[in-house]
Amino acid sequence: MDDLAGRQLASIAELVEVARANGIPVWLRGGWAMDFQLGAVSRPHVDVDWYCWRDDADRLADLLLARGWLPDPRLPVELQLDLFAGDVEVSIAYLGRDATGGPTVGSGPWAGTPLPAGMLDAPPGRIGPLTVPTISVAAQVEFKQMYPVWMPERARRPKDADDLARLRDLVPATRHSP
Repeated sequence: MDDLAGRQLASIAELVEVARANGIPVWLRGGWAMDFQLGAVSRPHVDVDWYCWRDDADRLADLLLARGWLPDPRLPVELQLDLFAGDVEVSIAYLGRDATGGPTVGSGPWAGTPLPAGMLDAPPGRIGPLTVPTISVAAQVEFKQMYPVWMPERARRPKDADDLARLRDLVPATRHSP
């Protein structure tokens, strides 16, 4: 594991610690969510991606900023919370709720759009001693498959195809686990 991955893992541990201590639900998403479901770091990551409820985002931001995290001035806070933990980029996308309490896109032009059923019901992932809430493997697969459809300007990258293969290998195991 390289130094950046170690610092990213430290930021994951810190965010989970702060969120748990303050009763703020968070879910890891993106490449790190996949790795926590795999149980190992599979590849280098540019950043660390999370979800939290929009209603909790300001409180989470205040808690992390009080610990020395810094806002990313390049991105608008209305769409998601983007922070730096040292040199580690951390993006926290907002979740909304539909009438039944199910997760929806929490901000931006797609706000209110339902997200995959069961997305937030996955068992936690683990790398070494660190256990972290993640979005479900099925939701990860759906997102990786659909990004080029939802955002045609964002072509599927080779790492996305590799991630899809890794995630698809997890789906049968996830369905059959006790």
